[in-house]
Amino acid sequence: MWIQKSFNQEKGILYVVGTPIGNLGDVSERVQEILTEVDVIAAEDTRHTRKLLNHLGISTPTVSYHEHNEKQRGTALVERLLAGENIALVSDAGLPAISDPGHIVVQMATDCEIPVVPIPGANAALSALTCSGLSTHPFLFLGFLPRERKERRKVLENWKYFSETVIFYESPHRLEKVLADLLEIWGNRKVAIARELTKKHEEWIRGELVDALDYLKEHGTRGEYTFIVEGSSIGPDTLENRWWQELSPIEHVEEYIQRGLSKKEAILQASKERDVPKREIYQIYHGQE
Repeated sequence: MWIQKSFNQEKGILYVVGTPIGNLGDVSERVQEILTEVDVIAAEDTRHTRKLLNHLGISTPTVSYHEHNEKQRGTALVERLLAGENIALVSDAGLPAISDPGHIVVQMATDCEIPVVPIPGANAALSALTCSGLSTHPFLFLGFLPRERKERRKVLENWKYFSETVIFYESPHRLEKVLADLLEIWGNRKVAIARELTKKHEEWIRGELVDALDYLKEHGTRGEYTFIVEGSSIGPDTLENRWWQELSPIEHVEEYIQRGLSKKEAILQASKERDVPKREIYQIYHGQE
């Protein structure tokens, strides 16, 4: 066991620094102070970070640290930390290691008992969650889903029945495909989609998955997206009692009518258990008449 005393060590310190996700006004005084005082800044993209540093009037040297050189560069950074240098780790936007490079060098540093110190800053996932209008506790962060459809759908199947509110990141050219898979596998749920958080053209889409997908198909996608989806109303305990699983929606409704519920009540109960919109069950049921 190792007890870290963050500011009382002979070794260098690895600072994990949050940078703006869009609005440069979100840089704190402490972030500026750390970026100025460290010996070097390990950046996901040195050109992108240099623009931020120039804006802040900071001349600290930078080195690249990205997904393609994480292990090799991580080893070099740890050697510098062991020699007593202080290093700031930054990503292009937000907090390092959250759907961005960073966790490998942090793990290397802690394995060597090098202090790792957080310097808080903006984060798209939590910023979107707090403004989503959906439940904020508990929540599950899945970040970017796999690009390949087969793998993406496998991940969605794994998390289908979890009751936690779920946070995703997605690029504009894959967003519609991801939402379509979510709708098919998870059913229609409430969603809050944030585009270009903290920037001039920030935009929110709040409603249900089916309506959000229709809107995006009509208006197109652009910019970076963070979106929040409500959790399943079918918890693990309920899964064990899915007596209706082999029934069609019509048979499901008829069963409740036979138990004494009205047609309206039976449709509502079946829609809740199947985690689909009431109108969907209504249309299926009345389509037989």
